[in-house]
Amino acid sequence: MAAEKAIRPTKKQRELLTFIEAFIGEHGYSPSYREVMSGLGYTSVASVALHINSLIKRGHLRKRDRSARSLEVVKVRGLDDEPSVGPISEAQEKWLAIQIDFYFAQAEKSKELSQRQLDELYVLVGALRVLGLEGAAQSFLPRLAALRERLGR
Repeated sequence: MAAEKAIRPTKKQRELLTFIEAFIGEHGYSPSYREVMSGLGYTSVASVALHINSLIKRGHLRKRDRSARSLEVVKVRGLDDEPSVGPISEAQEKWLAIQIDFYFAQAEKSKELSQRQLDELYVLVGALRVLGLEGAAQSFLPRLAALRERLGR
């Protein structure tokens, strides 16, 4: 059965994935359903099977074959990636500026600018400041002032 499009796992499912991944890392093979049951405090093997089948359908687990201990944790790009922490790189800053510029261009082209659009632009410029990108934030201020003027505020 082919896996459906991956859906972000629930907290309980993430706990199960973490347990399976740690078990494989420690032992070199996947845990049995009974080991999962006792390791996570489930009350029955059937509930373990239910959760594992759900994770297979969601695209987070895969069975290599029909034998025991054949589970593999599937890394789903975009869902399992941990957000990078630390200073924003030049490339990331440029990407953010391009994205925000797109929203400014949409507002500037709009025949009927709304207060909501203007508020969203203020939030985007504020986000740049929060991220420590003051120069990028400053570059949008004249356009923000022009839009505010156009809205009559």
